[in-house]
Amino acid sequence: MRDAMRRAAEWHESRIAVISGERTLTFGEAWRRGIRLANGLRAMGLNPQDRIAVLEDNCIEASDFFLAAAIGNFVRVPLYKRNSPEAHAHMIGHTDCRAVVVSESYAHEIAHARDTLTCIDRVIVRDHDYEAWLAEQSDADPDPSIDLDDLYIIRHSGGTTGLPKGMAFSHRQWMNMTRDWTLRPPTIEAGDACVHVAPISHGSGYLFIPVWMAGGYNVLEPKFDAPKVLKLLARHGGYFFTVPTMVSDLVSARADARDLTFDKLKAMVVGGSPIMPSTALAARDIFGHRLHQMYGETEATPAAWMTPNEWFAEVAGSEPLLAAGKVMPFAYLEIRDEAGQKLPVGEVGVVTIKNDGQIKEIWNEPELTKQRLVDGWLVTGDVGRLDANGYLYLVDRKDDMIISGGFNIWPAELELAISTMSEVREVAVVRAPHERWGETPVAIVVLHDGQVLTEDQVIECCKDRLGALKRPTKVVFRDEPLPRTPVGKIQRKALRMAFWEKEGALQGS
Repeated sequence: MRDAMRRAAEWHESRIAVISGERTLTFGEAWRRGIRLANGLRAMGLNPQDRIAVLEDNCIEASDFFLAAAIGNFVRVPLYKRNSPEAHAHMIGHTDCRAVVVSESYAHEIAHARDTLTCIDRVIVRDHDYEAWLAEQSDADPDPSIDLDDLYIIRHSGGTTGLPKGMAFSHRQWMNMTRDWTLRPPTIEAGDACVHVAPISHGSGYLFIPVWMAGGYNVLEPKFDAPKVLKLLARHGGYFFTVPTMVSDLVSARADARDLTFDKLKAMVVGGSPIMPSTALAARDIFGHRLHQMYGETEATPAAWMTPNEWFAEVAGSEPLLAAGKVMPFAYLEIRDEAGQKLPVGEVGVVTIKNDGQIKEIWNEPELTKQRLVDGWLVTGDVGRLDANGYLYLVDRKDDMIISGGFNIWPAELELAISTMSEVREVAVVRAPHERWGETPVAIVVLHDGQVLTEDQVIECCKDRLGALKRPTKVVFRDEPLPRTPVGKIQRKALRMAFWEKEGALQGS
């Protein structure tokens, strides 16, 4: 990774590489800052392949560390700003990070880790002295030896169930993944932009390096603000990674930004969780034929992808608008039963994938590694099916299945049915305790502004589309958006626990 990034810095030295607010860096300036930070970390006694955690927003300084980790052959361990101090401590501790780099505004978030962990030798707080300290460091490239199988990054799962799990990637694996991320969208060229609002520590970061390597520039925004993002996309265009909840917010904000056009936009890549068909169609109306959808796990991504032509097409034997993607050319994807046997086309089972960029182990989790990585295949937590044309349809997460009166009900089926109602902005279906059936589906629905639905209408929609068995017992309407995980996914667990922590079970038929 270091060599590819250094080459691009040399070839595009005078081009704009990074923009954050009013600050702009050329490739030469950004690379030299990365070198200085790498040398500053080395001067503190940190060595190649030491793990270094980082907690920050998207900013110029985030670019510094992104580059410095590769330049110094350090292993980057991103922390997620919405996580708790206890989660930060877990991620730092179980990867044995020797140092933590943290923005001043988040320094208090790692106090728990600093007080309880013995592995931490250094905490580098990027405060008002950071620029002066950086300028004092050497700008001579340290050029450490790097093997393709050296660790490049340890990314953690979102942690929506249990403690986050560390996914370790080598330079070889990350380069393969980078290739796959650039395979389906339009070709990235020098001068192209990528607008990052989702953290570059997570999904959006997959596009930072491809854009850098091509001589494009990365626009780093610290937080998601829908009206501002619309303006950035209109101004810079290029590439944009987003999650469905952000797409929904952009669609809602469009009403106040009718004068904007998005002719410069080349690809909007949607991933992280399923997107409602109505939201996808509304986004296409705004941004044009530029929407892509991808699917993968933290451990191996992307495994499936749809271009606009594949997503918004009429294909005999397929329903692309309901799909999560088509199997990637450099990936294997099978649907398997509980015994690990491949199932025929159309049957529902566990999504199992294999590609060149996947992990070889889950960090410090040998038993879990044996369960999840079987004969080179990654056994995901997703349940789905494939059709004859290679489209993948996700049914749900295994852990989210509802068993009501002995019948299996997948929340995603109900969510998809409810999402066809034009009044619905967001929906999540979770299991709640039921006096007669043991557990039952409950739908939590957020409506578009000014829209009205009744509980009976929502229940009847599910009954009409899925039958009397697959319908929510209760519908809860709420005004505020559904809770998000640290990476922007709807947090079903928090919604579900609210019902199980209450006294008494639901009643009725």
